[in-house]
Amino acid sequence: MKLPSEKLYYSIGEVADMLRVNASLLRYWEKQFDALKPRTNAKGTRFYTQADIQTLREIYHLTKEKELSLAAAAKQLKLVQRDVSKEVEVLERLQAIRNELLDMKQAVSQLPYESDGSNP
Repeated sequence: MKLPSEKLYYSIGEVADMLRVNASLLRYWEKQFDALKPRTNAKGTRFYTQADIQTLREIYHLTKEKELSLAAAAKQLKLVQRDVSKEVEVLERLQAIRNELLDMKQAVSQLPYESDGSNP
């Protein structure tokens, strides 16, 4: 998931949609993970930076995909945040490549097939 570089801040709703989770889960994670501190205004509205979103992606990866407990995920995030970030990035790149390959496969399958007699 690539973010538009021109936007500095994202609302909790936008981030929840990006990650396909509830906004309440993001608020809960804020309480559980010291690394996650989005900006807030006087009314308490949260504003997430791209760095915050990257941290959330890492938390999501550890808790949802690797199925670690919150305590284990917090420890893992503190110890090897760079490694987790790279792992998430690699997984996202692989998913994008997979999607491109599936699109190409579908496009090729829609091409008319011409047999010249040399292929069985």
